[in-house]
Amino acid sequence: MTLSATAVAVTLITVASFTLIGLLQASRHAISLEDYMVSRNSVGTPMALATIVASAMGAWILFSPPEVGATSGIAGIVGYCIGQATPAALFAFMGTRMRFLMPRGHSLNEYVLHRFGNAMYRLTLGIVVFYMFVYLAAELTAIAKAVELMAGVPLWLTALLVMAAVFAYTLVGGLAATIFTDAIQFAVIVPLLLLSFGIAVFALGGWGNAIAPVTQSAPELLTLSNGPGIKFGATLVIAVIAAEMFNQTNWQRIYACKTDTVVRRSFLGSFLVILPMLLIAGLLGILAMNFGFNDDRAFFSLIQALALPGWVSMAVLVLVLALVMSSLDSLLNGIASVFTTDLLRIFPNRSSRGILRITRLLTVVVGIPAIAIAAKGYNVLYLFLLADLVCAGALFPVLFGLYSRRLTGTMAFWSAVAAIATGALFFPRPDFSPWNGLPFAGDLLVSFAAPIVVSTLVCLVWIQFNAQGGKTEAFDFGILSRDIRAYGEGEKVPQQGAG
Repeated sequence: MTLSATAVAVTLITVASFTLIGLLQASRHAISLEDYMVSRNSVGTPMALATIVASAMGAWILFSPPEVGATSGIAGIVGYCIGQATPAALFAFMGTRMRFLMPRGHSLNEYVLHRFGNAMYRLTLGIVVFYMFVYLAAELTAIAKAVELMAGVPLWLTALLVMAAVFAYTLVGGLAATIFTDAIQFAVIVPLLLLSFGIAVFALGGWGNAIAPVTQSAPELLTLSNGPGIKFGATLVIAVIAAEMFNQTNWQRIYACKTDTVVRRSFLGSFLVILPMLLIAGLLGILAMNFGFNDDRAFFSLIQALALPGWVSMAVLVLVLALVMSSLDSLLNGIASVFTTDLLRIFPNRSSRGILRITRLLTVVVGIPAIAIAAKGYNVLYLFLLADLVCAGALFPVLFGLYSRRLTGTMAFWSAVAAIATGALFFPRPDFSPWNGLPFAGDLLVSFAAPIVVSTLVCLVWIQFNAQGGKTEAFDFGILSRDIRAYGEGEKVPQQGAG
């Protein structure tokens, strides 16, 4: 059997295995709308840690961190590690705050609706859906490109196969099936990533020999004092932290944890696991510089250049598939869940079974365009950065509202709009050139830092102005616990009748 044929067989077997695992888990019990969305208070620390890491670690870790390592070196890698891992540490504390204020909640946009009103809600909903859909399309594109590179399979066919498999168990089992498959995928991802790194270092003759060409040709990549690397790392810290705070999959897992203690332990634990995983992925990019590879396919180009045994390539393929499916199922379920609040308002007389049917239909509706985008093989980096920009603009008011009673919906909305507009002034064009003549125009670090600064200043100054003017209106946090109810509490929907 040729390597391409073997790759196709491995792809089919891996996808089928994860699908079967998800379906078996989903068939174990009846499911309600509440179960489908948040699987409330059902997951202990080990399972929670596994699903947090697996859902966060998509195939992008084999594309972006190696590219960062090959172009920005150690400094860029460290920034990427901090940026991607820090949200988990923040969720350990903000997650428990959300559970305290909104014990029967489901999503960030649901909190924003009750805390700030319709204007800020619509803005937040747009941000959440845009970011998560870009993420979904990027993951599907990544696996399509990886399989095309390794087996010559057309992009559209891989995208269709993988998405259909994820549909199969996500539509039936909801979040519970997603979390269970995440745990299995986590057990696959970690050892295979370590194996990939170890084999690459060994094949290059050890760490010293592996980095010797880099030491000669680009020594700045191996130092933390690399100015461009530090700047890029700082940019990633802001961008990734802002974006992950609007990732609904994280908020779902906060409510899926059994207790606040589980929330803190699992998210802090995932912080400690994500850091070394991204560090290893970034170092693979530095190893790729041994052959001069420095684009987003640096890792895969390295594996091919080393002419390793076929089983190594197949192990890498399984790793990529596990990474992709662990993210896709979470993103599909997360995107569908953010619309549930609106569905209940639009169809107040429908049963939770009826809402569940619509939610499942929405899951498919969201996934189909992502298949079409993946079939084109677009580079979605610019869309990712654009999504990060709008997230950065809304970050401070949304999170500050968890603690400040004085922050109103009007303040939150206009501070976010002003912040996004300010960031847009400095944001580059798709070719990363400035679109105006302002100082620092086209600078990504400025375009991400400016929204944080502007939104913070607008909120704090406005609150102070109101206080001096005698306007002492304060938000009643009790609304979040009184007015938000569980979806169809107590109503179970048989699997065979919920399609």
